[in-house]
Amino acid sequence: MRSNTQASARVETPDTAVVRGPGDVEVWLSVNGAAHRLAIEPRVSLLDALRDRLELTGTKKGCNQGACGACTVWVDGERVLSCLTLAIACERREVRTIEGLADGQTLHPMQAAFIARDAFQCGYCTPGQIMSAVALLKEGHAKDDSDIREWMSGNLCRCAAYPHIRSAIRDVRDGKTGD
Repeated sequence: MRSNTQASARVETPDTAVVRGPGDVEVWLSVNGAAHRLAIEPRVSLLDALRDRLELTGTKKGCNQGACGACTVWVDGERVLSCLTLAIACERREVRTIEGLADGQTLHPMQAAFIARDAFQCGYCTPGQIMSAVALLKEGHAKDDSDIREWMSGNLCRCAAYPHIRSAIRDVRDGKTGD
């Protein structure tokens, strides 16, 4: 057996990583088109930053484990579960919440369709449902009810308003205002 008595060479590289934390750090977030400077710990979730720091309470904390979809928002146009996303990871990205969906006083067509189709009961899951519904249409995942059911499966409704939610999505998909 041959022994290796020669020490392995170690290549020294400069540390280019920037350490932020463990205390509060400055984080810049763009939310619904507005820039916000926050002093938060790096471990703060996007959900908590939105609700507790920016007072945007439309996004709901359901399970806080990524299982219910109540906290669904968009980051750079993609659906994310804000309870599982660190706020610091959203710097230099655009965050859109339910508060940023309407055009001033004019509801987004999906919001109007949810009202017209009575697609909610208690309303707790509704913001996440709407954010996911708009995204699934943009993604092209609403060919039929089976498709809608599958691509909305990450958003749970304890009141079981699913048939009405699918109707609202179909209405927007088909350019209807709901009836």
